[in-house]
Amino acid sequence: MPTESHPAAPLFPRRLPAGRLGVAVVSELVDLIVTGRLKEGELLPPEGPLSEHFGVSRTVLRESVKRLEEKGLVIVSQGRGTQVRAPGYWNMLDPVVLSALIDNDETLGILDELTIVRASLESAMAGAVAGSRSADGLRRLENALTTMRESASETDSFRQADVVFHYALMEISGNRLAENIAKHLYKRAVESSRYQGIDPPDAFDLTLKEHAAIVDAISRQDVAAAQKAMHDHIHVSWERRRLPDHAPRARGRALGQESE
Repeated sequence: MPTESHPAAPLFPRRLPAGRLGVAVVSELVDLIVTGRLKEGELLPPEGPLSEHFGVSRTVLRESVKRLEEKGLVIVSQGRGTQVRAPGYWNMLDPVVLSALIDNDETLGILDELTIVRASLESAMAGAVAGSRSADGLRRLENALTTMRESASETDSFRQADVVFHYALMEISGNRLAENIAKHLYKRAVESSRYQGIDPPDAFDLTLKEHAAIVDAISRQDVAAAQKAMHDHIHVSWERRRLPDHAPRARGRALGQESE
């Protein structure tokens, strides 16, 4: 059974900034849902009061609600209104939804889960590259690793070189679906200061060693070693950066251990 929504006034902002109002409405509503301020089963306020509080026309509001429905966050039923759906229905790969989840992730749980998924995808792609025996692909990774070494004294350049290495490996793997998903996850994650975390003093040295182990395994065409090197690198590098004052990640650890 749908439950009644909270009164619109205390929950929703009075007015949104002018320009791209539909985008602003969608973003605001997504935030309210993913943070649990609008809970599963609750109904959004009626169209009239909600459009008034956002300061938009009913047409803009209807289009915004349609976008929410496409993202799996709500379901619109004739005669029942617009109801918030359970998280299992949400499209968590949608850029707006994923960004909202990451931005509001106080316990880092979504980033722990993202790390597990990313490690699974990228380890599989590293194994594919090792098994492909591509000399051109190996040269590309070696060049990317050299660029990382040469930029180790400058944080932004090093991080960009790190991204180039991972993207190169994804592209060389030939797995377009895994590449697309992994790039999408990574792009959204690195926009978050929580994912960047805090690097220890020896972080870049350790990162270089881990990337060198990946390249070495690929050069030896050792599929299992390449998979393990990538899997370990992604998990260990996240452990290094993960802010210590957040809740423990029992679920992530268990899944990570099972996949090794």
